[in-house]
Amino acid sequence: MKIEQIYTGCLAQGAYYIESEGEVAIIDPLRETQAYIDKANANNATIKYVFETHFHADFVSGHVDLAKKTGATIIYGPGAETTYKSHTAKNNEEFKIGNITIKALHTPGHTLESTTYLLVDENGKNHAIFSGDTLFLGDVGRPDLAIKSDLTKEDLAGMLFDSLRSKIMPLADNVIVYPAHGAGSACGKNLSKETVGSIGDQKKTNYALRANMTKAEFVEEVLDGITPPPQYFAKNAMMNKTGYDSFETVLKSGNSPLNPEDFEAMANHEEALVLDVRPESDYIKSHIPNSIFIGLNGQFAPWVGALITDLKQPVLLVVPEGKSKEAVTRLSRVGYDNTLGYLEGGLNAWIASGKETDTLESISAETFAERVNNEDINTLDVRKDGEYKSSHLENAQHFALDYINTKMNEVSKDKTYHIHCAGGYRSVIAASILKVRGYHNLVDIAGGFVAIKKTDLPTTDFVCPSTL
Repeated sequence: MKIEQIYTGCLAQGAYYIESEGEVAIIDPLRETQAYIDKANANNATIKYVFETHFHADFVSGHVDLAKKTGATIIYGPGAETTYKSHTAKNNEEFKIGNITIKALHTPGHTLESTTYLLVDENGKNHAIFSGDTLFLGDVGRPDLAIKSDLTKEDLAGMLFDSLRSKIMPLADNVIVYPAHGAGSACGKNLSKETVGSIGDQKKTNYALRANMTKAEFVEEVLDGITPPPQYFAKNAMMNKTGYDSFETVLKSGNSPLNPEDFEAMANHEEALVLDVRPESDYIKSHIPNSIFIGLNGQFAPWVGALITDLKQPVLLVVPEGKSKEAVTRLSRVGYDNTLGYLEGGLNAWIASGKETDTLESISAETFAERVNNEDINTLDVRKDGEYKSSHLENAQHFALDYINTKMNEVSKDKTYHIHCAGGYRSVIAASILKVRGYHNLVDIAGGFVAIKKTDLPTTDFVCPSTL
């Protein structure tokens, strides 16, 4: 028996490759599927099943493509309905892979069809669960993402309480827990940085598995502090339910080099969004006017999903050399399949062709502190709510990047804003979006709040985020 976790940091997502006696099961695969096929071929094995723990909302899974390429059967839990061919498992239904068994444990709560897969080894012993978004390490899945459901989040939270206590907590303490996500995912609020655990450890450390917890307490605690889901979640879930274009088709279209003239003409003709994915330092120095920055060196895909509201938005890319395929791939993982191409030769080619560029003013935290002490400064803190509440500059205006598209009325084009985040990535994203919307008096603070705290500027007393 072989179990391999294939973890993708940008999405904080774990897919799983399970092999026994020449047969393979894949659990929650990412959009690009060739790596799973290559792995099976290298072991002279056949992919028999693709198990989906639920209709994922934070990424587009590769189940449809993988099934088409390999003939594998797509398995969902009870209640799942798809427009493509799939098998809807019954609760406790068993599936053989070589000489091991995978049993479907219906665990509704995160979504109605959410299912945990229990792996029983060749000796008939419960070995591991693949818990999807039902159970994370340190948390459980948010119960507010069900598609087209008349149930409330309180109803789903109650279901999740029952699922955990009737299906998962009775398992032996030494059963391994393989979750779908770790820290950084918006599918939960308190996820551990660890990506593999055990039932016993979770009973000791996970607040949601307290032995003496009532259902009412569980519902209250699970829902407490939960933030609205990113706007793309429901759209990705629907793509996972109804299907999508093949990844190869998306990649062929998007990974197309364009010279500066064709790039500019296509941007104008197709009303395409110019997305600059270079490091923020490069964008600050020089960029195409009206381009949006979201760098590949940060949580690229989740921020694209949170900020670009139309999945069908035509996109043109400005990329570091050799990174076009990666950019198109990572966009497709969250359902942005309408990339039209990338600027061949990058910004150097754009400048060489005599075309206009723009810059973004960026200053050190020390220079910022001098300005604050000598001038009347408007400061925008674009960090998340929890970060801001934990500690922030006195007199700073909270302007969370997550909600920038609905908060434009809170800033004025007549004012100059100094913008910071935690380290310098999100502040440049925010500035680029504001610039496109006609806000031009913007100054980025390099190093963000980490650097600001080293100055003498007054900040609010620190409050541990876990207590908020």
